[in-house]
Amino acid sequence: MKTIEYKNGCLYLLDQTALPVEKRIITCKTYQDTAKAIKEMQVRGAPAIGVSAAFGLVLAANEYQGSDSNALIERLEIAKETLGNTRPTAVNLFWALQRMAKLWDNAKGLSVLELSTTIEEEAHAIARDDLARNKTIGLLGQQLIPQGARILTHCNAGALATFGYGTALGVIRAAHEQGKEIEVFADETRPLLQGARLTAWELLEDKIPVTLITDSTAGYLMQQQRIDLIIVGADRIAANGDTANKIGTYSLAVLAGHHQIPFYVAAPFSTVDMNISSGKEIIIEEREHDEIRRWGNIQLAPEAVKVYNPAFDVTPNHLITAIITDCGIARPPYLENIVDLASKNDEKGENK
Repeated sequence: MKTIEYKNGCLYLLDQTALPVEKRIITCKTYQDTAKAIKEMQVRGAPAIGVSAAFGLVLAANEYQGSDSNALIERLEIAKETLGNTRPTAVNLFWALQRMAKLWDNAKGLSVLELSTTIEEEAHAIARDDLARNKTIGLLGQQLIPQGARILTHCNAGALATFGYGTALGVIRAAHEQGKEIEVFADETRPLLQGARLTAWELLEDKIPVTLITDSTAGYLMQQQRIDLIIVGADRIAANGDTANKIGTYSLAVLAGHHQIPFYVAAPFSTVDMNISSGKEIIIEEREHDEIRRWGNIQLAPEAVKVYNPAFDVTPNHLITAIITDCGIARPPYLENIVDLASKNDEKGENK
């Protein structure tokens, strides 16, 4: 499915806030439109946010009608800051923006047209790269999925959260394509119900058997020995393997440890932040309180009640069985093995 498409000078996004009721496409004509779509989670998922932000910079370049390359770079810097202020936890956002910024940092002597063309080509390269990485993650990760496995996943780490195919759902897709007759349990993922609205929809579209459960049902299923493994995506992974993902992930990891169930994380290496040593350094986004107090126009809780609404939590590395990346699968000790994967990533020319 196409969740992100750039053509004719516009960025087209599948509006994830409308799913599963409606397949609505929104049109971003400016970088401000793109920033709004990211902030309001019309596009979401760390890799998808990164790709969208890259094309947001393309839109910023297109808006400039002058002939001064320095003036264009000033505009791009403003756009970069605006886009970077949308979602603080997803590291792919900053990775993509920095990758794009290197272009104008090395743009001496380029004309406005040459720089704009280079920026657009790089955004397309980031998108292609994400899809290729996801498919590699799927091929590597499916080796960890036994025949007939009953898999629990949380939030949405599928084609909707990436440029295509998915990370955690990419592993599930690859296992399904290998004929492994898997069954998936999808947490609803409160408060925005990404599991109910998005993951369940994606898996049904691909005819992969899926059962939707409330978040609070997961532990009971593990107790009943009806879960063989858990696989989730990630929004930021520290150099030691500590992983930030959708709120509720940590609870699943604790339960998995108690029930001796493998707990896997799947993400492109661009989600690994080698600049932070542990999860303690990850900034956790806190979102609007009405996401919990209300659902659309329906009041769910007293208007005056205090709300704490972190979008993510951090799972410490000792609760993670393995981290599946496009550069390989890391297992404990993570600090040592992630450094090895970083070397492979550098060989691809993706220095962070």
